[in-house]
Amino acid sequence: MVTISPIDSRTPWDRFAAVVTGRRSWLVALVVLILAGSAMGLIGDNDSEGKAPQSLPASADSAQVKDVLEEFPDADVAPAVLVVERVDGAPLTPADQQSVAAAQERMLAVDRSVPADTPAGPPVIMSPDGKAAISIVPVNTDLSGFELTDLVDELRSAADDGLPADLKTYVTGGPAFGADTANAFSGANTTLLAVTALVVAILLIVTYRSPTLWLIPLLVIAFADRVANSIGIWLADLTDLSFDGSTAGITSVLVFGAGTNYALLLISRYREELRAEPDHRIALRHAVRHAGPAILASNATVVLALLTLLFAVLPSTRSLGALAAAGLVVAVLFALVVLPPLLALFGTRVFWPFVPKVGDPVPTEGGVWFRIAGGVSRHPVRVLGISLTVLIACALGLAGADIGLSQTEQFRVSSDSVDGYDVLAEHFPPGQADPTTVVAKTATAEQVQVAIDNTDGVVSGTENGQSDTGWTQWSVVIDAAPGSQQAFDIIEDLRSATADVPDSEALVGGSDAEALDTQNAATTDRFVIIPLILAVVFIILIVFLRALVAPVVLVATTVLSTLAAIGVGSLISEHIFGFPALDDNVPLYAFLFLVALGIDYTMFLVIRAREETPGHGTRSAIVRAVASTGAVITSAGIVLAAVFCVLGILPLITLTQLGIIVGIGILLDTFLVRTVVIPAIFSLIGPRIWWPGNVDTQARPHSQLEPLSM
Repeated sequence: MVTISPIDSRTPWDRFAAVVTGRRSWLVALVVLILAGSAMGLIGDNDSEGKAPQSLPASADSAQVKDVLEEFPDADVAPAVLVVERVDGAPLTPADQQSVAAAQERMLAVDRSVPADTPAGPPVIMSPDGKAAISIVPVNTDLSGFELTDLVDELRSAADDGLPADLKTYVTGGPAFGADTANAFSGANTTLLAVTALVVAILLIVTYRSPTLWLIPLLVIAFADRVANSIGIWLADLTDLSFDGSTAGITSVLVFGAGTNYALLLISRYREELRAEPDHRIALRHAVRHAGPAILASNATVVLALLTLLFAVLPSTRSLGALAAAGLVVAVLFALVVLPPLLALFGTRVFWPFVPKVGDPVPTEGGVWFRIAGGVSRHPVRVLGISLTVLIACALGLAGADIGLSQTEQFRVSSDSVDGYDVLAEHFPPGQADPTTVVAKTATAEQVQVAIDNTDGVVSGTENGQSDTGWTQWSVVIDAAPGSQQAFDIIEDLRSATADVPDSEALVGGSDAEALDTQNAATTDRFVIIPLILAVVFIILIVFLRALVAPVVLVATTVLSTLAAIGVGSLISEHIFGFPALDDNVPLYAFLFLVALGIDYTMFLVIRAREETPGHGTRSAIVRAVASTGAVITSAGIVLAAVFCVLGILPLITLTQLGIIVGIGILLDTFLVRTVVIPAIFSLIGPRIWWPGNVDTQARPHSQLEPLSM
């Protein structure tokens, strides 16, 4: 039987539990829902759909180049590039070239929000092999979202209108990439929300085996997600953080995943308490009193870990940290303040047809998880050796993993801009497909020109205009494939050579420079943020467990599990899905979520073990903790893994890779680390796991287990 001690109404948690489970607790939920709904109405709708992540640090050379280019006369104009090739791959004929020129004229006739005297590029620029041609059409850079998408669609229709059937056109360039990005995210977050809710609903129905119980937590979490979405918009308005489609998607996944986990843990403890207490409000009060601190501790762990991202260099990473942390605060508020009053209001009938009753068997004294944990505790050395070998072998998958995707490799979905870019790169010199931009002070233009021309790997450097504020810009063609390491090396050499010109203030930008700056910033973030995450998690474990040995062990096992998941995920990403590399942000994001969420589950288990230790001894306590939490942690892990896998429906390769790795990691944590590794370690170390605390005052031997077998 479960032993329930009388609630001491003097403690804050006892008073809180009484408020959210009493007969008038529904008023508390109602007030929260009214305030949340009012806030959503005042803030308005989310306009993040169609926005891509902003991954360029403001301090990077390439970002500063964009600022300088604003000072040039044509700063508000960007080139849309028409690319034409024959369907049969043959060289273009003179008649084909005339068709290209006519296509450019039709595109120029479209309203592009540029002054009438804005010069266009030559009608036809032929590739060296004669098999492709390009034309330049200027477009207003102020256009974005649906306006830009509609314009690019018009340009593509104009290019194709009346074109011979044996010619194939593409529209690429900056405006086209922006339009295709917006189009790729169009409706994506709505789809993500719908699929996530469906996955959670199915898993809750399977878990609870009730036709009604699943509705309560799902509706609470869904409303919390919409509130978190509005909070994100409000934070974005108050700060310089960006709220893009990627950030919105990850935040929704976290709110649904974590919120479902909190609900599962609370309801699981509620069900357990009903086996000893016939009054459902008293049972629920005990459940909130005992599960609440663990839920809040796990939430604080993930929130504080997310807030370490505010120290990142990449703006998209900082935004994710702030907005996702805010979302999880909303999730725990709804789980602890809105969900309990609703459960109290509906009573035990929500569990129908499997309503728990006083006298039902309790999981701490038998069942599948009790037998598994008991077997692990009897053979800890053997079990631990096999488990660690598996995790280390998985982690070896990191060896040789490539990190960094180019601009054209970011999306899984096919797009006209990417296809056109690939055709352009195939038929024109590598750097001509996307020239590098150099800006420097006009007074040093001659010396900078010499530095550009003398840099190894530079094919040509053409002066491309001067500003009234004393700047000159160059269009530089380099002899390297876009996004390649060779291109990055040339960019570094070009920066070094131009920076050596005294008083030049030279800056190097363009797509390759932006990719290099993003890669460097991501590397810096990994070296800074990962230690911060580990420090935060370690401190939180010390505070909540009041021990030193246990936090060291738990952090070490979680890190090993995380490395194993990233290793396996990178192999799957490359060899099964065919992705060329891991995105720059994936290792850091995966490490953050797996460490924070892994410790999240660990705290549920170990806090329960600490609760059981004074009465049963450390080794029996960990077995009882696994037995009592095994089912709910497994259910929560499956839910969270499935929810993260839903990220794969969004068009970014980054999110697909993140879903794969985090899903694998959560399952490893759920079925291997939490069920096998941690019980084995606790069984080996025994009462010393709580040092310098003295939780296991009796240091009792196993009362229901065989002696330890090494």
